[in-house]
Amino acid sequence: MHRIGNGTVAILGAAALVTACGSPTQGPPTSSSAARPSAGTSTTSPPAAQATPVLASVVAAPVPVPTTDGKRHLAYEVQLINALDGDVTLKSLSVKAGTTELLTLTGDRLAYWMRALGATQTPTTTLGPGRAGIVWLDVVLDQSAPVPTELSHTIVADLATPMPPLLPATVTENDVAPVTVSTEKPVVISPPLDGPRWLDGNGCCDMTAHRMALNPLDGSLWAAERFAVDYVQLSADGTIFTGDRTRPESYPYFGANVHAVADGPVVAVLDGLPEQVAGTGPVGLPLDQYAGNHVVQDIGDGHYALYAHLKTGSVKVEPGDSLSTGQVIANLGNTGNTDAPHLHFHVMSTPDPLRSNGLPFTIKNFTLDGRLASMDALDPLLAGRPAPMAPGATPRDETDLGPLVLDVMTHAAG
Repeated sequence: MHRIGNGTVAILGAAALVTACGSPTQGPPTSSSAARPSAGTSTTSPPAAQATPVLASVVAAPVPVPTTDGKRHLAYEVQLINALDGDVTLKSLSVKAGTTELLTLTGDRLAYWMRALGATQTPTTTLGPGRAGIVWLDVVLDQSAPVPTELSHTIVADLATPMPPLLPATVTENDVAPVTVSTEKPVVISPPLDGPRWLDGNGCCDMTAHRMALNPLDGSLWAAERFAVDYVQLSADGTIFTGDRTRPESYPYFGANVHAVADGPVVAVLDGLPEQVAGTGPVGLPLDQYAGNHVVQDIGDGHYALYAHLKTGSVKVEPGDSLSTGQVIANLGNTGNTDAPHLHFHVMSTPDPLRSNGLPFTIKNFTLDGRLASMDALDPLLAGRPAPMAPGATPRDETDLGPLVLDVMTHAAG
């Protein structure tokens, strides 16, 4: 990223301006009668500005969603920019609702959720001069707890090049990146697949590939895949393929029917792209092929559903078709940006699969069969081994809840 101006000059310029105009620590100027308040005039001053060498902003307002852990999640991202000409190392980032602290990330936990922009594989808490970064946040509330209307953030950071007293070695930025929590309700959908043991891979709200996929398009960052699910189906023995892992046909669920999750018209279709070799990731794809063969459906109220990586030649609908909930629209495939057959599904704010804001959704009815033991449990699947499950799970029927990454579910579409 480019350095944003010259941090030292800008900050010192601000300091000079404060000195010239007078500051609360120096007292008001007394040499000009024009500066003296007349009788009856209020002398209340606005709050003093705070120096914020770490610039912070929220990518998109969070939309609360109830989930299978019995909690309510607010998943969103804070973008950070180091405005100085030396390194800035974050010590903590806190999320507050008024004076109530909802979440604080420090040390290794902060590094887990933070990346320099463009370096999503490397956890960090340090931003170089002019560098930008992202902190992915997952604020978890009890279902009975009130949902806050406003959130703000407190950042504590160490500066490699302090300038006391204006910028001490450790700075605290209070109430930065304020955001109004969305009052929008997650859209309620039917599942896009039928059958048992469908695994939510790469879903919300951990540091999955979907959550970390921020698309720099048309001058803005878009988190289209914030709540996206990669559906793969576990066999009875807990595996996803047998035999040659490079052949899509080795995955028993390859070709499964994909169903419309709601009523609504088709707005975009792509078919005819070839199946990829499973087990490896493709390279050199243009933007319009990342979703592979796909269908985009308008499901109402500014919500669009994306069904991606569909089987070559299987799409049964055209733009303008009016779909009914549960209708078969295509078959699960392995086209586009994929390394194994799966259905990529997400709900978004525009018809563009990449240039949109990812929105949460809840599923009307499903059975939660259990959960994988941990994020590390995904690796054995891709190697052909059974995925270890979390112990003690008892299947239970759920209604109107959002899935979480590692959930294993039985679906009945429509």
